[in-house]
Amino acid sequence: MKKSILALVALFFTVGAFAQDYKNSIGIRLGSGYYDMVGVSFKTFITQPGALEFNAGFDTDRFVGDNFTNVSFSGTYQHHFPIGNIQGFKWFVGGGLALSNTFSDFDEVKGFNVGIYPTGGVDYKLKNAPFAFSADIRPTIHVVNGAGYYNNFYANGGITARYTF
Repeated sequence: MKKSILALVALFFTVGAFAQDYKNSIGIRLGSGYYDMVGVSFKTFITQPGALEFNAGFDTDRFVGDNFTNVSFSGTYQHHFPIGNIQGFKWFVGGGLALSNTFSDFDEVKGFNVGIYPTGGVDYKLKNAPFAFSADIRPTIHVVNGAGYYNNFYANGGITARYTF
């Protein structure tokens, strides 16, 4: 009987140590440019350590007198790990897919792009407020490169602020 109670208590402590601090969040992601300078971010945990993050972003720019606009959508799987004993602070690794399109009258910079990327970063949920913040790096390899930028590679990174619920 004592062994069963001890095993049950150990199970609760183990699950509590790896439980996420929130289920869903929505906010703004500021990227390093090109296809997602500013975007909307939605993150949802699908398992205790696993989350899906979706971003819809855009960037506008002026290049040699010509305006162009980039619109993008990305989806990422992230697997979270606690950092020490700091409540709400986790690091994550994963990967994802980015779709983007560049609109321009300048043929060399317009077109549809598809990229894949590994990702890594940190995520912090405030203890007494419904906000989470994260920073990540997404070195994107474009498998379809309609816009002809960056020789099929772009070292994208970003910071995100989200409201949790």
